This record gives sequence, C-alpha cells and structure tokens, in this order.
Amino acid sequence: MIKFIIPAIIVFLIVLFWEKINKFIYEKFKVKINYIILTIFLTVLGIIFALLYF
Repeated sequence: MIKFIIPAIIVFLIVLFWEKINKFIYEKFKVKINYIILTIFLTVLGIIFALLYF
C-alpha cells in the first residue's frame, strides 16, 4: 500500500507547487520547464510511433 501512497503524494506535491518549481528553474537556467517537458514528451511519442511503424 505504501508503494501507491508515496508516488501519489509526490505527484500531488509537484502539482501543488508547480509554479514555484517552474519559477525556480527559470531563474536558475533561464529556460521554462514547460518547453523541456513538451520536448521530452514529443520525443518519446515520436520514438514510440517509430518503433510501432517499423
């Protein structure tokens, strides 16, 4: 049961403090984390579709 509760709490905290996390990363690296996550997501999706196609 703990293996379900801990990830749920972590996801909840990430969602709750998303703006603060985003602001911290932007101040430190001058890159918005939304663009990084979108790029990673599209890359993974492209790899999955390529593997399904071939």
